[in-house]
Amino acid sequence: MAQTPLNESARAPSVGELTPPDRTLMGPGPSDVNPRVLRAMSTPLVGHLDPSFVEIMDEVQELLRYTFRTDNQWTIPVSGTGSAAMEAAIGNVVEPGDTMLVPTNGYFGGRMASMARRAGGEVVEVDAPWGEPLDTDDVADALAEHDPDVFGFVHAETSTGVLQPDVPELTAAAHDRDALVIADTVTSLGGVELRVDEWDIDVAYSGPQKCLSCPPGASPLTLSDEAMEKVLARDEEPRSWYLDLSLLEGYWGDERSYHHTAPVTNVYALREALRLVAEEGIEERWARHERLAGALKAGVEGMGLEMNAPDEYWLPSLNAVRVPDGVDDGAVCDALLEQYDLEIASGLGDLDGEIFRIGCMGHSARPENVIYVVTALGDVLESMGADVDPGTGVSATRDAL
Repeated sequence: MAQTPLNESARAPSVGELTPPDRTLMGPGPSDVNPRVLRAMSTPLVGHLDPSFVEIMDEVQELLRYTFRTDNQWTIPVSGTGSAAMEAAIGNVVEPGDTMLVPTNGYFGGRMASMARRAGGEVVEVDAPWGEPLDTDDVADALAEHDPDVFGFVHAETSTGVLQPDVPELTAAAHDRDALVIADTVTSLGGVELRVDEWDIDVAYSGPQKCLSCPPGASPLTLSDEAMEKVLARDEEPRSWYLDLSLLEGYWGDERSYHHTAPVTNVYALREALRLVAEEGIEERWARHERLAGALKAGVEGMGLEMNAPDEYWLPSLNAVRVPDGVDDGAVCDALLEQYDLEIASGLGDLDGEIFRIGCMGHSARPENVIYVVTALGDVLESMGADVDPGTGVSATRDAL
């Protein structure tokens, strides 16, 4: 009797050793990871309720408070990428029937709106063009018109390279209307000045893979007592069980009771990344990002390119550079990967095809990386016929450094 041929799908796949390319990461994230963080990830695994891991949890929370510049008890890493921390913030604070005021000046304001709607909230907008910050008077007018329960804004808009100024004025206007404030700090935490308590921010979320230079997987979140009181007093449970902060309180609070299996190795990584922040000093770290991104900015402007954001709200950690006439931005990004193992990115949404997004974040914010990206970008653009002067750009970068 003939045997039935083995189904092809039942055969064990033959997969070789993992050998990802060794890139220099100067895009909008992830950024280069410090070798100390990678070593921390290779240390022995323990259980997520092991007494030793509970001590690590305490240390991570204290380090996060330092980095956020807050005394908030409710400061934790959410298991997941930055979008998980974002959804935990919005999905818990925004209740069905609540009104949330969101910005229109970038891609991630749109994501805020989407998450608020999924949480059952009514979304209203405060308008500002892509590439510009929110105007305090416009925010105050929108608050007065719509009387929202929650106001959200993006501190560092990754899609446009804009840093929101006048944050204390925005939060004061929101609190005058009894609205809680949620801040997207994904591209600002650990890279540019951020003072959660002093600026009266109620909720801030972030991602580890940007200015903290940590692999994604455990994402910072902090809530004030007032925000957590609203979460714990909800009439209806949040729609996500996994991100329900009233349940997570049992694990990250005093009880340390089981909720889900924490990403132990990612917490190790975050702990080491935050230790590096504390060793450098948070204000010194802010200054380093500004200094090195300033050299990058000098280089791209020196070769003849333009920044997307004016100086008064330029975002050091994410430099949005206008694509020169006659150049295909995607072809430039591809050439940098193929010829230089260098990653930068194109624009998103309204700025798709119009800007390059060049990060200068965390461990990537080093002089050798800045010189490298200016040199490589100038070379590729010149080879594609762009009207640039690469030599002047590199000289301007060196002078700035």
